[in-house]
Amino acid sequence: MNDDGKKNATSEAQFVLLGFSDWPQLELVLFVVILMFYLMTLIGNLFIIILSYLDSHLHTPMYFFLSNLSFLDLCYTTSSIPQLLVNLWGPEKTISYNGCMIQLYFVLALGSTECVLLMVMSYDRYAAVCRPLHYTVLMHPSFCQLLAVASWVSGFTNSALHSFFTFWVPLCGHRQVDHFFCEVPALLRLSCIDTHANELTLMITSSIFVLIPLILILSSYGAIARAVLRMQSTTGLQKVFGTCGAHLMVVSLFFIPAMCIYLQPPSGNSQDQGKFIALFYTVVTPSLNPLIYTLRNRDVRGAVKRLVG
Repeated sequence: MNDDGKKNATSEAQFVLLGFSDWPQLELVLFVVILMFYLMTLIGNLFIIILSYLDSHLHTPMYFFLSNLSFLDLCYTTSSIPQLLVNLWGPEKTISYNGCMIQLYFVLALGSTECVLLMVMSYDRYAAVCRPLHYTVLMHPSFCQLLAVASWVSGFTNSALHSFFTFWVPLCGHRQVDHFFCEVPALLRLSCIDTHANELTLMITSSIFVLIPLILILSSYGAIARAVLRMQSTTGLQKVFGTCGAHLMVVSLFFIPAMCIYLQPPSGNSQDQGKFIALFYTVVTPSLNPLIYTLRNRDVRGAVKRLVG
């Protein structure tokens, strides 16, 4: 068969997403639970985006980045959850080759973007708490837009690199992906050749996109903690804990599962454990982000009152 024939055969092939088929008794329960979390994600994140747009008091760098995070979470969950719900509901658990390629690209791109965006948001909190007099200069609207664009571009560029290397790896005869969506470690397990180079590339870039942002986030919060200890105002302390505590919780919910999945070689990772960890950061975390940021948040409560009243 010539090269064109091979490419056509590959592009027409379908992958079987095994997902949670080892636990058929769990599939209906998972369908209901995941659907509820997905609806919570859609409603909560749309609420933040619309409220931040409509209320002029929320036209600040913090809510600009929060709107970006909400839009990112909407896209992130939508890139994998509808396919998972279809597979849980019916007997067909297939995805086309092109569909798998697109899903892999967007899941990885949006996950990488979120790492960088959470780092940018921590810098915004650092500037607000540690450099309050220079805050409006440091976080000028045009600079905020530049930081947001840089987050998206870096994430999508990183994904393009991984997607290219992953889909050039020759696959063995069977097309059963032992996961509920197309992701790099699961697809590398289908390869007929040694994939240590791919695994090393994945670990290096994952370290860049996970560990470096995490170190910078923790450094920002170290500086914030020192500034908080010097504060005399109780109101100021409450406001800092309200916004920074929420962000730190979101960072923990995203980075800890991501490190468990991407900072160890695919061969050393339990597939079943990996599925449930992935389920947490693709389904649960995006649905909790709006609740974490809006509960006990005076700015949001005030914006809702103005909008309703």
